[in-house]
Amino acid sequence: MNDLDPTDLQLLRILASNAKYTNKELAQMVNLSASPVFERIKRLENQGYIKKYIAILDAEKFNQGFMVFCNIKLKQHNKDIGHHFVADIMEIDEVVECYNISGDYDFILKVYARDMKHYQDFVFNKLGSVTSIGSTHSTFVMSEIKNTHNIHF
Repeated sequence: MNDLDPTDLQLLRILASNAKYTNKELAQMVNLSASPVFERIKRLENQGYIKKYIAILDAEKFNQGFMVFCNIKLKQHNKDIGHHFVADIMEIDEVVECYNISGDYDFILKVYARDMKHYQDFVFNKLGSVTSIGSTHSTFVMSEIKNTHNIHF
């Protein structure tokens, strides 16, 4: 982060809150012209500070608003089992995030489903087919309090 100046940091903060701004709008916000802003953003992308641009969709609008965090414990710990688990999870559409974690569990999944019945079907038929899973523990989200993708810097 040492190679970022205050203008770079300001651009990153702005884009993290709303990536739809045009270069012209961004230029006005940081008191530069559009061309240097374009070059700065390209550099930030090339250096990996900006990974990608996405639209965050409202799961409720797609009848997928039942959110569950599912903790996974593998049957065994070895390279092959871990790789098979990751490959299997990457193919399951309901899993929108997966993290390898420390503690009592090995992975945590963020899962979207229509309702409890859909989640039950997901657990039995999709997670149930992942042979590397030893046990699961589900936590059902009652309400989302804070969801931001901003990084404090």
